[in-house]
Amino acid sequence: MKTRYIPRTIEKVAKDAFDSYPVITITGPRQSGKTTLVREIFDGLHYVNLEDLETRDFAQTDPIGFLNNLSTGAILDEIQRVPELLSFIQVRVDENQKNGQFVLTGSQHFGLTAAVGQSLAGRTAVLSLLPFSIQELSKKQKVKGPDELLYKGFYPRVHARQLEPHRAMADYLLTYVERDLRQVMQVRQLSAFQLFLKLCAGRVGQIVNLSSLADDVGVSHTTIREWISILETSYILFRLPPFFSNLKKRLVKSPKLYFWDVGLASHLLGIENAGQVQTHPQRGGLFENLVVAECMKYRLHRGKRANLSFFRDHIGHEIDLIYERGLMYILIEIKSAMTVGQYQFRGFKYWPMALQEQAQDRLLIYAGKRQETRSLARVVSFMNLAETLEEIET
Repeated sequence: MKTRYIPRTIEKVAKDAFDSYPVITITGPRQSGKTTLVREIFDGLHYVNLEDLETRDFAQTDPIGFLNNLSTGAILDEIQRVPELLSFIQVRVDENQKNGQFVLTGSQHFGLTAAVGQSLAGRTAVLSLLPFSIQELSKKQKVKGPDELLYKGFYPRVHARQLEPHRAMADYLLTYVERDLRQVMQVRQLSAFQLFLKLCAGRVGQIVNLSSLADDVGVSHTTIREWISILETSYILFRLPPFFSNLKKRLVKSPKLYFWDVGLASHLLGIENAGQVQTHPQRGGLFENLVVAECMKYRLHRGKRANLSFFRDHIGHEIDLIYERGLMYILIEIKSAMTVGQYQFRGFKYWPMALQEQAQDRLLIYAGKRQETRSLARVVSFMNLAETLEEIET
């Protein structure tokens, strides 16, 4: 049975890029919907799946003959399986001298980004497709509440096929994460790596401490750094950089850790149903992860750079998220409570006085439903985050 397609925000950006470049490259996590997206919006292009062994062998052993069969262009899915093909694509698009020839997708962008940058510089637009945003998901189905989303996450298959999230995430880890990482990293300490993943989930929203992770896992901090780097380039987690400004104020210089999909983090924490989220000690961190990832999706799915950071001084005063707009900033505090109290606004007062005029807006994002304007900030439901950012940016 064909699953119902849920429109993606990135569609217009991808179509515009296809009209402006000979090639577009769409990267993102496994199962974020890349294949479904490109087959839906570029349905006139021939589709080729390079995961297929015979097809991959043809592309590797006879790349010129392979491309001769695609003279009108094509979608080449999982291009990282045949990275050497990129040089031949470069020659082909240069010969044809026209836009809209190839659509490339790739999941592990370990060597893919470097290969694309080397072979297709100036010839391709590179876009990132992440799992569903709340805005995308809510247009097609009812979103029950924060705990349900924290448990289920946003991978399209979980929602489109109504999969049981705990089982789906276990299969995802086994089929994609561990398999892909074994191929690329040749991870020999698999049990240590599995422990490392769980410890990362327990640290969502926290400052990255390589030494602490290394001690807890029982490996070197160099190994931890390598593992984090690989998880970043494979779209499992990301590091949010600290805010930097040329001020005398001493600021934290280490990044914070988040997962691209909060449902995967919940699974790694051992959460087996939505009811367990409410009382879980990591609920606040998971909710913060959800909101930060939503802001990332808002930017990347519109073809914009991820210009997000967090503010923390050396004393520990913090603003959860700084959303940069040119020389202006949107200050965002994230609270997992269903109600709002005056004490939840206190983080805003730590914003440096020298940058007060550059604070365009202040938002307190919370788990409830009401929208209201207080003297210190606007109170915004997590469900309306994308619409609020749209309003600010127009």
